[in-house]
Amino acid sequence: MAEADAPQDAEPKKKSKKPLVLGLVLALVLGGGGFYAAWAGLILAPAAPDHAEAEEEKPGPLPDIAFVPVEPVVISLGPGSFSRHLKFTAQLEVAKSYADEVTLLMPRILDVLNSYLRAVAVAELEDPAAMARLRAQMLRRVQIVTGEGRVRDLLVTEFVLN
Repeated sequence: MAEADAPQDAEPKKKSKKPLVLGLVLALVLGGGGFYAAWAGLILAPAAPDHAEAEEEKPGPLPDIAFVPVEPVVISLGPGSFSRHLKFTAQLEVAKSYADEVTLLMPRILDVLNSYLRAVAVAELEDPAAMARLRAQMLRRVQIVTGEGRVRDLLVTEFVLN
């Protein structure tokens, strides 16, 4: 009966919601301030160049390069392919001082390119993603033929399967 004598009106104390509301308001204010600072470029923005520096920044002279054209190579493909021929044309990027030497070696370059392209599987030639590998392989072979440091790059200008 002791329980019946206890007052029923005593309610447990409720926790205050003041800290929760204060934390929410502070989070919104700080979030909005951070957004404005980033949007206005006050933080996380690239440094703006001075006007004097921007005027002085002009493109430099072109590098000392020359392009040596490679004669078109036409290769007949085997009977198992959808295409019958491959037509390949390229340009070799060389230093101007080596342009004459590379031109002199063009028959050897054509031979190595012709031999390599005939040895590649037809499925690989027809794969569009294989162009980077083919180009790298051909460049390496041309560099071996011409000597180290003469040919900088091989630029494929035509690669047609018909």
